[in-house]
Amino acid sequence: MFKKLDYTLLASVAMIILLGLIFIYSATKPTELLPVAGSVAKNADPFSDVKRQMLWVFVGFSVMFTVFYLYYEDLMKHVRFLYVINLIMLVAVIKFGISDLGAQRWIEIGGFNFQPSEFSKLILIICFAAFLSSRKKKLDRLRDLLPSFAFFGVPILLILKQPDLGTALVLLAIMFGMLFVSGANPRLLIIIIVTVLVMLSVWIGAHLWLEANRGVTLWMPLKDYQLNRLIIFLDPWQDPTDAGYNVIQSQIAIGQGGFWGRGLFQGSQTHGDFLPIQETDFIFSVVGEELGFIGALTLLTLYFVVIYRCILITINAKDDFGTLITAGIVSMLTFHVLVNVGMTCGIMPVTGIPLPMFSYGGSSMITNLAALGLLLNINMRRQKILF
Repeated sequence: MFKKLDYTLLASVAMIILLGLIFIYSATKPTELLPVAGSVAKNADPFSDVKRQMLWVFVGFSVMFTVFYLYYEDLMKHVRFLYVINLIMLVAVIKFGISDLGAQRWIEIGGFNFQPSEFSKLILIICFAAFLSSRKKKLDRLRDLLPSFAFFGVPILLILKQPDLGTALVLLAIMFGMLFVSGANPRLLIIIIVTVLVMLSVWIGAHLWLEANRGVTLWMPLKDYQLNRLIIFLDPWQDPTDAGYNVIQSQIAIGQGGFWGRGLFQGSQTHGDFLPIQETDFIFSVVGEELGFIGALTLLTLYFVVIYRCILITINAKDDFGTLITAGIVSMLTFHVLVNVGMTCGIMPVTGIPLPMFSYGGSSMITNLAALGLLLNINMRRQKILF
């Protein structure tokens, strides 16, 4: 088993996680200690978030190696159960979840907050891979794709209800990526994507025009702040103190980094608290400011290596089920990296998508490492093990 491990993939992942811990520390360490009622400020421990993230890394690697030892083919027997469990978790969030930052996405268990929509990504990848295995090469017409849209439609609606636009978009990317690999007509997929984007643009335009000129609002599946995020990235200076603030501060931070950066732990935007939620959604801005173009390029190179190795595993998988699982994981990781980096640079809307294995967050870390464990499992079993 260990001879068949992809050590290049593991080494790249380990380096990403290590760099993530360094920049989480940089983004969260207090600039000064202030006495509060005879003690120190709430976040006086500069390593508090790093310690918690290290706990998630430990749990994530434990899950990774547990998944690695399973027979991934056996997952196909349990996909109905997994799909139902996934729906139950998403409904539980709506009914019993806790709210933060205007969204109800977390469930508290033993003092820790978990985000079921993160786990939903990997569960749906496994279930959809089994769903498509019997339909491969039979997806040439629109009516052939309708069951796939219904398959993803229910969990996406439940996730939008939270609301969590970023995860909903990730699930759409996963669905179309897996449909492409399963042999769906590429021209038909492109037509569907373009048609949906055009219809959404027209609908949003009509909504804004009617609201501004007639005082009438059309029904929208998005909250007002989500709609503003989708629009404001085109010109964040339209509203520099509210909707466009995050993007503007992120661009300033990356711009100040220049080629070599301002130096590790020396970012004025980062440590002046100008950057919003800089340890999660906008952590790439911290890299750009403190290590400049060179640091950002190094991090993106590591992600390129990870995704490239994952694509090789997809190509070499021994069966359709393994191929489709790996295709879904590749789609998930690629979409996360492109959108997160794009939104920090101002070329993508702000959707709250973290940088995989780099941003602060337990649910995301565990999900991504479990997914990589499944990839390593599929790669290890591509040939019969000889004793």
